[in-house]
Amino acid sequence: MIAVLIFMTAAVAISYWWLWKQKILEQPWLTEGTAVDNRDSTNLAGKSAKSGLFVFLAVVTSIFSLFISAYFMRMNLNDWLPVDEPRLLWGNTGVLALGSIAIHWTARAANNDSITTVRYGLIATGIFTSLFILGQWVAWQELVDQGHYLQSNPAATFFYLFTGLHGIHLLGGLWVWLKTTLKVLAGQNAEQTILSVELCRNYWHYLLVVWLCLFALLLST
Repeated sequence: MIAVLIFMTAAVAISYWWLWKQKILEQPWLTEGTAVDNRDSTNLAGKSAKSGLFVFLAVVTSIFSLFISAYFMRMNLNDWLPVDEPRLLWGNTGVLALGSIAIHWTARAANNDSITTVRYGLIATGIFTSLFILGQWVAWQELVDQGHYLQSNPAATFFYLFTGLHGIHLLGGLWVWLKTTLKVLAGQNAEQTILSVELCRNYWHYLLVVWLCLFALLLST
């Protein structure tokens, strides 16, 4: 388990370093130059950002797959005691789905040059996502109240690891969301937000699918 944690930490650190090195989170269309140069720069930045996000998500998928494999192997040992998942997780799942719908709606609005809708969509995405993270924290407290601590039972340990790792990645997404939202509130137009919003949309959809897989796994075992 310690080796898995070390691998996970190293893989995530390398992924974020690579993204930062590629300057994926910067706004290249704000650079000066001719209209043609700016369009070319924006298209190139868009391809680079989407490729970077794809590579990052591939790494994250490998990490979650590694944990899931360890989960199936560990649950076959005699000291495995199943944990009753808090019912709140159902509500949290619905809230996360609403956040994914909101960011999808926002991306469509950005492509339709509707900055007002983009503004409201980003705010809604942030609210739903924050509620999901808060709900997961409350679910943790429910497990603690039931006597299920991090090291009290392997099943409880994996529950905290799955939900915690997923929550950390959502917090990372909220950081990018915050940068985009602040720029929109400061007066950035819809066209300038398209790339950032589309990246957020893809990331939110991905994390929703990951959570649905993890939630189904926890319920079925």
